[in-house]
Amino acid sequence: MKKLLLTVLLLLTTATFAQDVDSFVELLRSDVKTKKKAIITEVMEFTEAEASAFWPVYRNYEFEMEKIGDARVALIKDYAENYEKMTDAKAGELMDRAFNFREKRLKLQKKYFKEVSKILSPVKAAKWAQLENQITLLIDLQIASELPLAEKPEGSEQ
Repeated sequence: MKKLLLTVLLLLTTATFAQDVDSFVELLRSDVKTKKKAIITEVMEFTEAEASAFWPVYRNYEFEMEKIGDARVALIKDYAENYEKMTDAKAGELMDRAFNFREKRLKLQKKYFKEVSKILSPVKAAKWAQLENQITLLIDLQIASELPLAEKPEGSEQ
């Protein structure tokens, strides 16, 4: 997985590969969705009734989360395009967007915890929210481990 993300970052630095990168991101998303569904199914141990109530709500959650994820992908692309010529203004803009992404994601997670609590017991909904959070943290860690820390280009004033 690390090598895949590194490949994405390398491709992001060249605008001519933009369409290939988008295709690659979609492939990764599809793979993550499949694996997440398998993990959720195994860990949650849904009854048939719970599963039939949960999965439609979860699909809506995934759809909305994907929109937020699109903003993250755009942010990573913008960071990669500006990494070697980073300015204070650009760094501030990128961080504002990163904080905005996290706020939107948290708001959506809260919204869907309430939705899932209506169809499952609150304890089972909490279990799902914890599991979702753990998976999200693992993905975030993987992405963060591949992104170089921001630095001003050599020769520019610090």
